[in-house]
Amino acid sequence: MSEFFIELFSEEIPVNLQKNTREVLLQNFQNFFEKENISFFGKSCSFSTPNRLLILFDRVNKEVVQKAEEIRGPNTNAPDTALEGFLRSNKIEKKEIFKKKTDKGEFYFYKTLEKKINTIDLLEKNIPQILDKISWKKSMKWGDFDLNWARPLKSILAIFDNKTLEFNYHHLKSCNSTYIDKEFENKKKIFKNFKSYKDYFKKSGIIIDQNLRKQFIEKMLEKNAKRKNLVLEIDKKLLDVVTNLVEQPNILICKFDSKFLNIPKEILIITMKHHQKYFHTLDNKGNITNQFLVVANKKDVKGFIKSGNERVVEARLSDAQFFWKKNKSQNLVKQITKLKMMNYFKGLGSYFDKVQRMRKLGGIISDELLISKEKIELLSSICKVDLMSDLVGEFPELQGVLGGYFAEAQGFDKDIILAIKEHYLPVGLDSNIPKKPFSIALALSDKLDTLVGFFGTNHKPTSSKDPYALRRAALGLIRLLVENNKEFKIKDLINYSITLYEEQSFKFINKSVQKELTEFLMDRLKYYMREKNIRSDIIDASLNSFDINQITKIYKKSIVLNKFINKEIGNNIILSYKRASNILEYELNNKELEISNSIDPVLFKSEYEKNLYKKIHVLRKYFTSINRDENYELTLENLAESKKVIFEFFDNVKVNDEDKAIQKNRLELLHMLCRTFDNYVVFSSIESL
Repeated sequence: MSEFFIELFSEEIPVNLQKNTREVLLQNFQNFFEKENISFFGKSCSFSTPNRLLILFDRVNKEVVQKAEEIRGPNTNAPDTALEGFLRSNKIEKKEIFKKKTDKGEFYFYKTLEKKINTIDLLEKNIPQILDKISWKKSMKWGDFDLNWARPLKSILAIFDNKTLEFNYHHLKSCNSTYIDKEFENKKKIFKNFKSYKDYFKKSGIIIDQNLRKQFIEKMLEKNAKRKNLVLEIDKKLLDVVTNLVEQPNILICKFDSKFLNIPKEILIITMKHHQKYFHTLDNKGNITNQFLVVANKKDVKGFIKSGNERVVEARLSDAQFFWKKNKSQNLVKQITKLKMMNYFKGLGSYFDKVQRMRKLGGIISDELLISKEKIELLSSICKVDLMSDLVGEFPELQGVLGGYFAEAQGFDKDIILAIKEHYLPVGLDSNIPKKPFSIALALSDKLDTLVGFFGTNHKPTSSKDPYALRRAALGLIRLLVENNKEFKIKDLINYSITLYEEQSFKFINKSVQKELTEFLMDRLKYYMREKNIRSDIIDASLNSFDINQITKIYKKSIVLNKFINKEIGNNIILSYKRASNILEYELNNKELEISNSIDPVLFKSEYEKNLYKKIHVLRKYFTSINRDENYELTLENLAESKKVIFEFFDNVKVNDEDKAIQKNRLELLHMLCRTFDNYVVFSSIESL
């Protein structure tokens, strides 16, 4: 058993390319091993650092046995040239072939001999082709070389069974050494196996395994924060990023001038986290501090790395502080007209046009939420003014949030401040959602205006592209309604929004906006419900039962039914419904009968018919009395309790009576039963148990 490992040393590969490439490259080698029947009995894995990409296969067979196989050639009726080509391509003579009949006719065949091939020979021959299969999202060429790689590839270390694999890859020749210091390319070292390779770099503080490196970084971040009595909330995405930015991790505790703490905390966090890849800290009360943690790529013996990072942060925060002082005092109301100078989207006007539409939409929504129409109109007018600020230009991620801070600095009340901060929310499945009425109204009007406008101009998402994040906007609208237990007449709001565009003289090229947008929202609702692990058949049953104006009802009924479907309650409901609907469907399909939705109690011949009729009326009375105050669990309990009466009917009553009038009356009874059950959802879409 032997070990195979290969290291590709290059200039620093960007973080977003490392993970995908190491996974793809490992898969390509695994596919190759499988194709060539190369057996290995240990692990196969891939590692990466900013400069190094590694593949490791452990306990690999030194030889590969290629079994004898029959290779089919041309049909025996094919021209002689076809046979000659087959002989040439396989380097065989005519005496080595034979004829054989198959299902598709008679063909020439050639049988190979069983033979053993050295694994090292297969690797040397095929590694260049495997490496060429890497498809970089972004790549480059350099010098006169024809190699495409993410960053200049400088060396290839390739070892099998403690021996150097010898092959050429473009302008590079494989070898048994690699650079041990990326800063000094004259420093190289020879390695015979992966253990000696890993141990050497470990002594140097370089952690080759990205998983171990990640664990080490997380542990040291927590240790250093605890040492300074700081609270650290480790962002997992940021942790992934810094793990792939360094190979010799070293944690530094840095600080900036405490005067910058008067800047909104979001600016501080974005500056540190997103722009500089630092970890911010909190005190024991949850307030942000002026200390932050840096994951450096080497030891900071002279303190240059620490002071350098502190200077970078202070420079950025100085700019932010200047803009903050300037922007927070600029009157929001007086700046509304300046939005006329900022285009929203081609065919949809300016941001001034947008906020005017939002004012009127918000006014309609405010009536439903029983909140001040005047306040929502003011709120809508100023909610986009922060887009004109220097700060949002510098920190576009904070649009809305900074607007809220500007409103706070200018003395607006809490409802307005919060609504402006939250009106872009939610931005995904896991994002926070606005909960307060003014926040809901503003977020809803913003998303609805966006969706109507982009659908009207035919900028709809395709199966593969959604450049304007309309799926996210639609999902946000769904979540605003469902998670706040709000119900709106969405169709009417869509139509009103279309009218608002028309009033501004914007002409839509898409004349089916309401229909297409309604279908799109229902599709997003379906996606949302799937993400909540609701059964597909329950989703379909609910969507088929109600329209877009009942989004919250659709969702809540599905959730409750999904909860009980596999319990006794669900079992009783489905069995009862299916027993009635199956008989009804069979009889109606096989007889020329029409349901008239009328039952004649005079034709009842047994107590079982009467009891079922009474039960149906009890259920119908229940459904007419609950209105909007339906308790969905109670409804299912009531339906489930009907099983006894329903089964007694079927056990004692012959539906297919000889008397046609009685037969039809009993089918009418079953039809009424199914229709009554369908008041909850269309149970015919639910799979049988």
